[in-house]
Amino acid sequence: MERVDLHTHSSASDGSMSPTEVMEAASQAGLKAVALTDHDTMEGVPEALNAAEDLGIECIQGIELSAFYKNQEVHIVGLFLDYKDPVLQEKLEDFRQVRESRNVRMIEKMQNAGVDITMEKLRALEGAAVITRANFAKYLLHIGYISSIAEAFDKYLSPGMDFFVPKTGVTPEMAIRAIREAGGVAVLAHPLSYKFTKKELIECIETMKSYGIQGIEAYYSTHLAADEREIKKLAKEYGLTVSGGSDFHGSVKPHIQIGRGMGKLVIPYDVLEKLKKIRA
Repeated sequence: MERVDLHTHSSASDGSMSPTEVMEAASQAGLKAVALTDHDTMEGVPEALNAAEDLGIECIQGIELSAFYKNQEVHIVGLFLDYKDPVLQEKLEDFRQVRESRNVRMIEKMQNAGVDITMEKLRALEGAAVITRANFAKYLLHIGYISSIAEAFDKYLSPGMDFFVPKTGVTPEMAIRAIREAGGVAVLAHPLSYKFTKKELIECIETMKSYGIQGIEAYYSTHLAADEREIKKLAKEYGLTVSGGSDFHGSVKPHIQIGRGMGKLVIPYDVLEKLKKIRA
């Protein structure tokens, strides 16, 4: 079976591998196609496209946008975008400014707690186009403040914890509109990862549908077979196209393999073909 992975990250945001290395890993895993979906940036896409062409695999230009919905962060994956689109890039710059403001406030919280951190030190270590909470976690690990990436999120960087600041300036409607207006397909990422009850998840899907969401990730690294069936059922009920990906980050999430997730993830190529058919 020909397989794909439509949710991956590189060092352009919070992954550990360069875009070229992500494409190489995808090729070595036997994938026919892979989408690079870094957080709030497409800066890694040109390199990924070049590498994919050399390797003979298909690279889908993508992004993962963070938005604030009902007091928590939700993620919208955009597929089939054009990194050279000037209107899209202008919107992405606006979104990045929101993230940057959040990051400044997180640094202030850390400094007040005695952490040796500045934006300059963080960027010098990470070198990413976009700084995410995972980048903060890697920095805290580097300076010895924590003993693992997981500890950073368990103790400091998750909602309600000392160093967390919500990124409230971007709504799902804004994210979906930016993707759709750029000719892309908007997908609700990892729907079971949010702290929703079943009723709240359905309300979320209904709301996202009203904003123009077109797809939903049924295939995901942490989804069990029953989870996959549940999301596919909801996708059918609400007229959404099924998508999926590993959420690969390299060594940042060492338990997640590209194209395979935690070992059992299989995303058939026809998932990508169906998504292509609904492009705006």
